[in-house]
Amino acid sequence: MLKKVFSLLVLFTTFVFADFIGITPQQLQQKIDQNIKVIDIRTPPEWEQTGIVPTSEKLMFFDARGGYNVQSWIAQFEKIVKDKNQPFVLVCRSGNRTGQVGNFLAKELKFKNVYHLQNGIKSWIKENRKITK
Repeated sequence: MLKKVFSLLVLFTTFVFADFIGITPQQLQQKIDQNIKVIDIRTPPEWEQTGIVPTSEKLMFFDARGGYNVQSWIAQFEKIVKDKNQPFVLVCRSGNRTGQVGNFLAKELKFKNVYHLQNGIKSWIKENRKITK
């Protein structure tokens, strides 16, 4: 059921970011300093290639072919984000995948305080910020 809902959501609202907030690398650093959870939804090869933002939890959403398992992902996600009011930040390569996932979490699952790193890890690296391998 969740997979069907997510598929429809992606088709009709792929780039609608109304219910969650895009943040800059500087704002992300402030969130990290406040101990807010950071979740990197990229694939393992992407993590290997670029590294991750320090303190990030690795939780792949889309596989290399664009497939996903919403129920499995949500089960793992809820181990990191314990309630719908807990703030968290999503990170991907360029901000597109976090746009889709963040919109789904905010609109369909009613999570509050959903943030994503605008332009993804690319913006973090462009500012020469610390990366963890």
